[in-house]
Parts: sequence; C-alpha cells; structure tokens
Amino acid sequence: MMIRSTEICSVGVWLLLISYIQYGSAFYLPGLAPVNYCRKAESTNACKVCSKNYTGGEVQSDRRLMVLKKGISLNYQHHWIVDNMPVTWCYPLDNDKQYCSTGFPMGCFVHSDSDEACLVNPNYNRRGFYYIFNHMDLRITYHSGQPEGKVGFRGNGGRIISVKVTPRSINHLNSLKIDCDNTDPLAIKSNTLGRGERLSIVYTYSVLFNMDNSVKWSSRWDYILESMPHTNIQWFSILNSLIIVLFLSGMVAMIMLRTLHKDIARYNQMDNGEDAQEEFGWKLVHGDVFRPPRKGMLLSVFLGSGVQVTFMTLITLGFACLGFLSPANRGALMTCAMILFVSLGTPAGYVSARIYKSFGGVKWKSNVVLTSLVCPGVVFCLFFVMNLVLWHESSSGAVPFSTLIALLGLWFGVSVPLTFVGAYLGFRKRALEHPVRTNQIPRQIPDQSIYTQPVPGIIMGGVLPFGCIFIQLFFILSSIWSNQMYYMFGFLFLVFLILIITCSETTVLLCYFHLCAEDYHWWWRSFLTSGFTAVYLFIYCCHYFFTKLSIKDGSSMFLYFGYTCIMVFLFFLLTGTIGFIACFFFIRKIYSVVKVD
Repeated sequence: MMIRSTEICSVGVWLLLISYIQYGSAFYLPGLAPVNYCRKAESTNACKVCSKNYTGGEVQSDRRLMVLKKGISLNYQHHWIVDNMPVTWCYPLDNDKQYCSTGFPMGCFVHSDSDEACLVNPNYNRRGFYYIFNHMDLRITYHSGQPEGKVGFRGNGGRIISVKVTPRSINHLNSLKIDCDNTDPLAIKSNTLGRGERLSIVYTYSVLFNMDNSVKWSSRWDYILESMPHTNIQWFSILNSLIIVLFLSGMVAMIMLRTLHKDIARYNQMDNGEDAQEEFGWKLVHGDVFRPPRKGMLLSVFLGSGVQVTFMTLITLGFACLGFLSPANRGALMTCAMILFVSLGTPAGYVSARIYKSFGGVKWKSNVVLTSLVCPGVVFCLFFVMNLVLWHESSSGAVPFSTLIALLGLWFGVSVPLTFVGAYLGFRKRALEHPVRTNQIPRQIPDQSIYTQPVPGIIMGGVLPFGCIFIQLFFILSSIWSNQMYYMFGFLFLVFLILIITCSETTVLLCYFHLCAEDYHWWWRSFLTSGFTAVYLFIYCCHYFFTKLSIKDGSSMFLYFGYTCIMVFLFFLLTGTIGFIACFFFIRKIYSVVKVD
C-alpha cells in the first residue's frame, strides 16, 4: 500500500530518531548523549517527537485528517529498519506462541456494528472511534560482543540483535508535560470535526536498552523466522511438490526414451531391409522440420532476451542460496538482478544473432537493435508508467528522477553496447548446420485431431510447469504484497531447477507428438508451449488479488496489475526460452541419428 510521505509527521521524524540510535552494525551509548532519549526504567515521562494540529472547517486540515483515518481503516502499517533489521511487533497467539510481525499498524478502528476491540489493547473498544497509535515503546536488545571472541565495546555499547516495539494510544492532555504511564487512549470520532473544533495529536516514544549475550549477532533473525506460523506448512508443501514433480518428470523421461528408442530402431531396420516400406511418423517430415518459421526476427529477439533473463535468475538464486543476498541485506536481491541483467547483454545478442542467422535472416542491424531495445523497453515503460502513478499520489515509494536517469544510463551505456558485441560475435560465426536438408516445396500438413492442434497443445503444455511453482508462488506474492518475510532461497533454487526440467520435458513430449502427427511447425509452438505457464501465473495472481488482498484504491490496483504484468512478461521469456532450447536440441539429436536418404 502507498503511504503519503507528506501526511503523517511521525513517519519521517521517527525514522530520524532510529538513525540516531544506530551506528553501522553497532551502537554506542555515549554517542546518544545529544539525543533526548528516555529510558523507561529511569523516567515515567516519554519524549516528544512532534505534534499535529487539526482544525474543523479548514479544507487542508480536514483532508489530512481524512487521509489519516483512511490509513487506519485500511490497516496501513509502519515499517522501520534498524541496522538492516526490521523493527518487530510481537504479540501472543491462541496457541500460546508468540508471533512477531515486521510491521505495526498506524492505529485501529472499532466499527459501530462490531463487538471486537483492538488487538493491541482490549480497552480500545469504543464503537465508531479511531485509535491512533501515537506512542511507541522501543525495546532494543543488544549483544556486548565479548562471548563471540571479539574485543567487545568495553561496556559502552554492543551489537543490536532485536528491536521490538509496543504501539500505544495515549491522550496527552498537555503537550508540555507528557506522561507515558497515562492509560487514557486518544479516541478520534469517525465524524468530521465541527467548525472551529480543534484536535491535537502528540507523538511520543520511550526507549529501553536490554543486554542479552545468550543470542549471537549472527542468529538475530531466528526469532522472526521461527515465529512465522506458515514455516512448517511451507516446508511440507515444498517437499510434497518436489516429490510429485520429480516423479512425474521421471515418468515423462522414461516414456520418451523408450518410445524414441523403438522408433529409431524400427526406422533403421526398415532402411537396411530389402523391402523398404513407405516412411511414416516423425521421419516423414525430415525435409520440412528445419524450415524457417514466420516472424523469425521476433522469435530470435525473444530468445535472446529469454537467455538473458534465465541466466540472471539462475545466478541470482545461486548467490541467494550462498547467503550473499539474505533478507538482512535490504535491496541486495534486486540490485544483483539488475546488475546481472545489464551485464548479460552479450549472451542475449549472441543467441539472438545465431538463431536469426540460422533462419536465413540478413537484417542484422534490425536484429541487434530490437534485441537490445524491445524487451527491456517493455519492462522500463511499464515501470515508468507505474512510477508516474506513485509520483501523482505523492508516495514515498516513488523512484526519484535521478535514479531513472541512472537506469537509462545502465541500459544504453552498458547493456546495449554489450548486446552489440554479442551480436557481432554471433553473426561472425557460420550459420547452424542442420542434420537434414530442407525441401524447396513445403509438405502439406494433414488434418489434425483435437489434442494435436496448436492451441490445445499450448494450453496443456503450461499445466505441469505451473504445478511445480504455485506453492512457492503463494509465499513469494505474500512477501511482496502482504509484508511477509521470504528466506527459503534454497528451496526456491530447487524449484527453479525442477521448473527447467519440467518445461523441457513437457515441451519435448508435446513436440514429439506433433511431429508424429506430421506437423512440422514446431519453432513457435515449442516457445509458446512452456511460455504459456506465464498465463497460468497471471490467472493465479488475479486469484490472489481477489481472495487474499483488500485493495480498493484505483491507484493501488493499477500498481498491482502493472507489476504483475512485468513479472508475467519476464516469466514468459524465461519459460519459453527453456522450452525452445530443449526442443531444439531434441529435434537435432533425433534427426541426426536416423538414416535419411
């Protein structure tokens, strides 16, 4: 959800407060002297951050108060970061376990027709009132560093291992004298303020430092990950999906190998016999199977960008599995993916040029320009349009204009030249030599049955690959849109490898059936068969939007489906390229081992 940075004073000022109490990966108590922080054990008074005043009848004031109430009713949350670690809000569950959320709400609203009180405090139960959480009790737990074999900080500080917050609502009657022990909450009526009526909200905080040497600094994320209720479910679901997909993949591979072995043995036996029979099946179309497809330029461009996306994903997940891109390194995953995508322009240009040259294409300039501009341009244009929406909404999540210029610099200054280098190397190579010659006159394709026609085959081809990712997809979408932590990159890497195997085997199997039906139009079909998995991905994202999210704002809906389109498009390139490459090598292999006159 979008947070307007100009509406709530507490967001920016409280973040400045957090920046004072951290210094790199450690903090120092003497350095806190200039900051007016409060220790709850020493003082009953909280420290004032700022105050906001609202006056009824003033258009600007009424609008800001309405935005504040809307954020509370939509369950907008604060997300604070200390030492690259989220500030957590921990509360007990019904099973006597503790759940730690990486965000905490701005406040709560008690509906007029509801008997339920706020989760934070059952005393916040007045119907039809908003309770703004304007006071934060921060509990910072630190490790002195000495038991870990380090020199330590000589009693002056330590390494932060957890920062927990307890949000409260306090009605500060006097902003000059603040009492954090006050239990009277600040209840704001749902109606608008009357003309001339004033409302003052004072934001305060208190800090308590607690030393705990029993938890190592390297294990400081454990209490967050272990408290997540879906952890055990995710392990079971991933293992279950892994076993099922491996079993299905083994069956497909076994059927393909046995069937192909019999076909090749039968064809070679017929060629050696004295009474040769008429050719049939996939051998019959050997003179047309390598005929260049229509729209070969577009296919080669998609394949070049698909190779770029595939290697980017593979290397990024590899780094994540090794721990270089852990959740502690905020933004490292996206930064690594962006740098890899830009740096992999050479393989994209090389593959696109080699495939296009094998189609007999001669417009090499158009090929290299389209490879370097089309697919990255689609992603950048979608991102730019969504960023315009964020700018219009005055959202703090909008990317600055200078960052967009830097992205354009990386695109045109690094990626495009590397793509030209790869295309130059690819066009210098000789065209791919196919194992059989192509006839001058194309063979007529016989009437096909329903399951061998292009559209049903493409639709069926994406089912099995999607089946091996939809469980992981739920947790990935939850980490993006529902403020959940995603950290099981090892399982994600395994699922990605299974996705590669499943896309390859499914595409090869369907391609073999089509060739047996004497349909040699396999170029685009092999790309679209596995690429159709992206359509199922889009359908699942729509299902997740309507069943798991409560987004009613038009701008937020546009952003959700905009980012979903980017993800679906990149996934389409990835899966389509995997299926095409597998089918390409499969067809070259089977026609190279069969004797053809």
